[in-house]
Amino acid sequence: MNNPLIQDVVIVGGGTSGWMTAAALARTLQGQVKIRVVESDEIGIVGVGEATIPMIQRFNHVLGIDENEFLRETQGTFKLGIEFVNWGKLGDRYMHGFGTIGQDTYTVRFDQYWQKFRQQGKVAPLEEYSITRMAAKANKFMPANHEVENSPLNQIAHAYHFDASLYAKYLRKYAEKLGVVRTEGKITQVKQRDTDGFIESIVLENGEVIAGELFIDCSGFRGLLIEQTLKTGYEDWTHFLPCDRALAVPCESAPVLTPYTRSTAHKAGWQWRIPLQHRIGNGHVFCSQFTSEDEAAASLLANLDGKPLAEPRLLKFTTGMRKQCWNKNVVAIGLASGFLEPLESTSIHLIQTAIARLISFFPGKVFNQVDINEYNRQSKFEYERIRDFVILHYKLNQREDAPFWKNCAEMAVPESLMHKMEMYRASGRLLRVDDELFAEVGWLQVLEGQNMPVESFHSLVNLQTEADTLEYLESVRDVIAKCVKVMPDHAAYIAKHCAAVRLS
Repeated sequence: MNNPLIQDVVIVGGGTSGWMTAAALARTLQGQVKIRVVESDEIGIVGVGEATIPMIQRFNHVLGIDENEFLRETQGTFKLGIEFVNWGKLGDRYMHGFGTIGQDTYTVRFDQYWQKFRQQGKVAPLEEYSITRMAAKANKFMPANHEVENSPLNQIAHAYHFDASLYAKYLRKYAEKLGVVRTEGKITQVKQRDTDGFIESIVLENGEVIAGELFIDCSGFRGLLIEQTLKTGYEDWTHFLPCDRALAVPCESAPVLTPYTRSTAHKAGWQWRIPLQHRIGNGHVFCSQFTSEDEAAASLLANLDGKPLAEPRLLKFTTGMRKQCWNKNVVAIGLASGFLEPLESTSIHLIQTAIARLISFFPGKVFNQVDINEYNRQSKFEYERIRDFVILHYKLNQREDAPFWKNCAEMAVPESLMHKMEMYRASGRLLRVDDELFAEVGWLQVLEGQNMPVESFHSLVNLQTEADTLEYLESVRDVIAKCVKVMPDHAAYIAKHCAAVRLS
């Protein structure tokens, strides 16, 4: 049966999600489908996604975007990981670094050898076996050098910090060059077909009617099409992730340009710190049951590196996801599809994977419900597994100083998360399920960084002699230390390759 290509895609809402979607579809569909973005300058953009994870490189590469140009245009910096402060006990500090830990050998993962000798007090801290963590601590940066074989220098994984509004503008220019049409205006009416409830058209304030076959809802928390029109429903995860507010404020830059995001736990939530070339992005995610908005704002402003450049902006949210991210002929992308607090910088990644998934299941004129169901199944699995990883940070705390943290430590968690924690406790074993986003090395760093006890280790570690294993562990640590020494300073690398024009 022939199922011709649809001809009209309408994206409702711009911002990061709208223009990422427009750019990727324009690149993929090669001008054979009309793509229109409808957005209003009067409606503000929620810029929660200034910090990213390494998979964004893949998105930019598919679009053919030059890394240095992109960073210049977005006031961007490089990111090697996320530092967590006060998440285990008060005063604790660790990093979730990108890339590998150590170097695998024999038949067992590197960390299992480390676990055995950590219990005996014979090895260095875990961070010393990670080139990204040690480089981040030294404020060093360079991209992976693949010309150096069998070296930690070719294992450097990086992501970016950037100004989300500048990224949206950059992608808008890119998309419009490929034929995407932008229409300015507020939507006042949504028309549905009588036969099946599919969206037929949207009507703007000026009376213009815009018809389409596939509608992509990038309207943010409102979910103008997916929720206000189609009443799709929302799965609320507040019982697992009780924070429901965020205050965001930029401040002046600090003397040292750090190549990592920082997350500092406060009495009823946490504060993010994202260093850009022209400023630092800051925010305080908190639970309104345990602290007031005024208290949260005071805590945020008291913990800035420099003078605030604006008044703190309040965002209210409910953690969770739509019961269907694709309903009828509407696909929700970005905040319209759900929200997970940006603790592990997954906001932009969830946009990216939703776009990739849409391209994989891109519909013809006849929409296939089997494809829609599979899209929704994959979306749900991805959201739930990232949710579990975020919950882990809260559950695995030993804070005795605040009721919020005691509640988090005592709360029931999803069975899928409890299983991972129990496996790790029993033998340090970590299993990645069905290509979920966070690999074993990510789970390891949070579990170890937040003091999860481990009772044993993989028995096959004992195949090697103690002397051989300790020599091997020390050689890995030594090579990483030498590699970090030759890496350039992060700020110096940016000044040489991708310095942005100073904004006045």
